Amino acid sequence: MFKNQPKGLFALALANTGERFGYYTMIAVFALFLRANFGLSAGTAGTIYSSFLMLVYFFPLIGGILADKFGFGKMVTTGILVMFTGYLLLSIPLGSGTVALVAMLAALVLIGFGTGLFKGNLQVMVGDLYNDPQFASKRDSGFSLFYMAINIGALFAPTAAIKIREWAISLGFDGNSAYHFSFAVACVSLIVSIAIYYSFRSWFKHVEGGHAKGEKAKVVDTLTPEQTKKRMVALFLVFAVVIFFWMSFHQNGLTLTYFADEFTARSASGIASMPFNVWNLVAVIAIVYALFSIFDKEATKKGKYIGLGVVVLACAFLIWQYTRLSGAIEISAPIFQHFNPFYVVALTPVSMAIFGALASKGKEPSAPRKIAYGMLVAAIAFGLMAFASIGLNTPEYQATVRGGVEETLVSPYWLISVYLILTFGELLLSPMGISFVSKVAPPKYKGMMMGMWFVATALGNFLVQVGGHLWGPLPLWVVWSVFLGVCVISAVFMFSMMKKLEAATE
Repeated sequence: MFKNQPKGLFALALANTGERFGYYTMIAVFALFLRANFGLSAGTAGTIYSSFLMLVYFFPLIGGILADKFGFGKMVTTGILVMFTGYLLLSIPLGSGTVALVAMLAALVLIGFGTGLFKGNLQVMVGDLYNDPQFASKRDSGFSLFYMAINIGALFAPTAAIKIREWAISLGFDGNSAYHFSFAVACVSLIVSIAIYYSFRSWFKHVEGGHAKGEKAKVVDTLTPEQTKKRMVALFLVFAVVIFFWMSFHQNGLTLTYFADEFTARSASGIASMPFNVWNLVAVIAIVYALFSIFDKEATKKGKYIGLGVVVLACAFLIWQYTRLSGAIEISAPIFQHFNPFYVVALTPVSMAIFGALASKGKEPSAPRKIAYGMLVAAIAFGLMAFASIGLNTPEYQATVRGGVEETLVSPYWLISVYLILTFGELLLSPMGISFVSKVAPPKYKGMMMGMWFVATALGNFLVQVGGHLWGPLPLWVVWSVFLGVCVISAVFMFSMMKKLEAATE
């Protein structure tokens, strides 16, 4: 899995891990912060939340255009500095008045623009590592590993957000001010990211792009106008579909978080409480990777013994954790957001093994086909949410009876299961989509096309607010059915365009 990959991949992935840790620490509590600090309704908070996500994923288009002119490396560095300024502003507790609101909005713009300069261009650099013929066959697996690294940062973010906020409250800060300590984590993580980037820059400097002052960037493009058109059409068809995936998937930070806060049991005991400790999840991840090393045909005896030792130690740790359980633990809504990155990290080697086996038999689905399957899987996840919500109060009524006998709550394992299914869909769609763009985009438009991938994501994130506006008088099963429907329609459209999409990769 890690063999025969360009070493620049690991440096760029780790730099991205640090940045994503800070971002997801903020995102874990941001929607709740908006409602608690400014007293906003679910719909208004959803509009701000989705608008911010839109900025985060729209600005990579600008970042890509600038990078095509000035170089990817320069934009990555500039992006980190701009993001740092935004997170620093967001970290200052200014209360809940007009000044605080304006400062927060300004911080969001800075974070969005900085992310736009950083995120897409870093991924273009990863893709360009595989232009070398010796690595070309490893492109999809490389992006899967890169995506896994992103989620390592996201895995620890919800726990960090909750623990840091609790620590701030223990120091005497009020609940709203304590949120700002969670936001400050992003500043520290960006310092780590830029340190990693420059420490290992020699591994990937050849893909930073750029040119001397007064010279034009040199781009080798051997495509005919007809080939360029065919590729551009295929890319825009994919962009149109992924809008609706992200509209649905990023409900994890909005309506799925509302569901965790308002409709999910607020405590767990015994073995049911263990998944809410991030270190238990890390132990499970260690077991998964160790098992792969044990059964790897190319592994040495020493490697197999090390893998066996890791399995024994991780199992012993989990048993020890179980023996220490005492009474019920409180479940905080943001903690549910660590399940998606946990599944991504744990399942990446599984998905890579499956597709590797299919590839060896010449049966691996194309990237567009994987994306279409991902949409169907996402539809299944929201179908499960609709089923779990039958018979529950409406959000509007639940708010009036919270804590009373008429309150309706469900097991946290409904959400845990839904996150598992959504993650399968994400693994089929997101890393494969990025890989598809890096492979199909015409060389002279590569930065811009990666930016367009993020614009599609931005539009999807803007539509996330639909969930916030539906959250109120409607039955919950209706809310989830909306997302089920758009995922199914998108999948059907994708399959209908499959020949055209697959032809573009030939």
